[in-house]
Amino acid sequence: MNGAAKGAIIGGVFLAMVGGAGYGMYSLVGDTGGGKDDTADSKTASATRGEGPVTEKETAEAAKGFLTAWAAGDERTAADWTNNASEALSAVADFKTRAYVSKAVITPGTPSGTTVPFKVEAEVTYEGTTKPLAYESRLTVVRGLSTGKALVDWQASVIHPDLKRGERLRAGTPASPPVKLVDRNDQELTPEKYPSLRPVLAQLREVYGGKAGGKAGAELWIEPATAGATTQDGATTQDGGAGQDGGGRRTLLTLVAGEPSTLKTYLDAKVQAAAEQAVAKYPESSVVAVKPSNGHILAIANNRKDGYDAAMTGTRAPGSTMKIVTAAMLLDRGKVAADQPAPCDKTVSWGGRSFHNLSNFQLPAGTNFSTSFAKSCNTAFIKQIDEVDEDAALSKEATEVFGIGLDWKTGIKSFDGKVPVTTGAESAAEYIGQGQITMNPLNIASITATARSGRFHQPLLVSPELDGRPTATAARTMKSSVRGQLVSMMRLTATSGTGAKAMASVGGDKGAKTGSAEVDGAASPDSWFTGFSDDVAAAAMVEGGGHGGDAAGPIVAAVLRS
Repeated sequence: MNGAAKGAIIGGVFLAMVGGAGYGMYSLVGDTGGGKDDTADSKTASATRGEGPVTEKETAEAAKGFLTAWAAGDERTAADWTNNASEALSAVADFKTRAYVSKAVITPGTPSGTTVPFKVEAEVTYEGTTKPLAYESRLTVVRGLSTGKALVDWQASVIHPDLKRGERLRAGTPASPPVKLVDRNDQELTPEKYPSLRPVLAQLREVYGGKAGGKAGAELWIEPATAGATTQDGATTQDGGAGQDGGGRRTLLTLVAGEPSTLKTYLDAKVQAAAEQAVAKYPESSVVAVKPSNGHILAIANNRKDGYDAAMTGTRAPGSTMKIVTAAMLLDRGKVAADQPAPCDKTVSWGGRSFHNLSNFQLPAGTNFSTSFAKSCNTAFIKQIDEVDEDAALSKEATEVFGIGLDWKTGIKSFDGKVPVTTGAESAAEYIGQGQITMNPLNIASITATARSGRFHQPLLVSPELDGRPTATAARTMKSSVRGQLVSMMRLTATSGTGAKAMASVGGDKGAKTGSAEVDGAASPDSWFTGFSDDVAAAAMVEGGGHGGDAAGPIVAAVLRS
């Protein structure tokens, strides 16, 4: 196929008209074949089983077939041009009947291999109000696994690029009135200025919009995936109305403005801005900042392709940042002391498994526990297991002192960490933040805040007085002697240990802890870092970011400097 013919088949305009005459018609510009509209014949042509990579001709044919049918409002034919007809059928139908798209022009762009970009210029009409909606999306053509046909690889994002698995376009009067989100100083927080807050705002609106007053208008929005629904790849969507990839209900277009209520949060616009800028430099990164004195959340930021709120709901092994809890447990039980020797050998075995330090380093005989902590020596911690009588010691410390696993009610969906009771090699792995432990930046920031203040304050995004929700309370306060030693070790880490480079630019009374968490099958470990400066604590995680101070460290430092 020459370039001119290829452009003729892919190019053209798909026009959807208003009125009872039908949803749309297909108008092809400069088509081959004497100008014949061969929509029906194209479907027959694709019935021939193909082999090998999808060709340019097949890509053009499948893209044309799908986009033509979509523009015509023929959801059945459009669905048959995809590799997941059941999901495509309802999505294409919803575009007209549930998103109230009354008119649309779909203009394909220049293909790149088997991917075809296109532009949608549409109008949404609801109860007499019409507003324009324009966006760009793309589709990719693949060979059907069972049929061998060239088909559009169905993704929700084909209909709109912001749609994730299981989500739908909807228009109408939303159940919750709009809210104006403000920070602790009454400064407005908009998703345009602070992109990471878009899903946060959506969740707060769902929970508190009706309680805070206001009046709903009319909108086009993205409806989250239904909890427990099965998506095209067999995955099950999560609970809490957040969708498989963590996106809440998001407004795409305001048709009729409502009357927003004002919802005050504990966020700080200055800290949030710093967090947004910091994560923007590192893909797949997340950070949370809290106040140790009261648990108020100052910032939440994510930079992820999937839109998932890993900062608040992530479940990853936290690596050596967990040594804050392990150290507190050992100090609490009098098994170690900051100024007493804690041997740091190259390797140590426990439960039939060998553990080592990064690059198999070791420290001189007589090295104290404080230095082993600051240098993040794994073996110095694992060697203490013999001295701890209770198998559940670490889990108890995490829950009873640091509040991990106590059903936090922050104001939005969040995960409050998990430290399971284990034995043998798994127990040793948990001492250094591996194994079955799962955390997120919110949890680690809270752990750091508890170490800093000596008392667990459940993290809060909005005041519990808004809805009377209960907050978690830890069973016991950290012993003053434990807090004093723990804070001194974190200070040493920030000034001459593994966190010194990242924390060099941070002022105030500061402390830190680094972490690197190895993940099965990953080329590089997750980068974790946590620190405090005066009455601010922050923690960050960068998936596949490497050593703790390499990626997560600069993010935390930037937040603390703010």
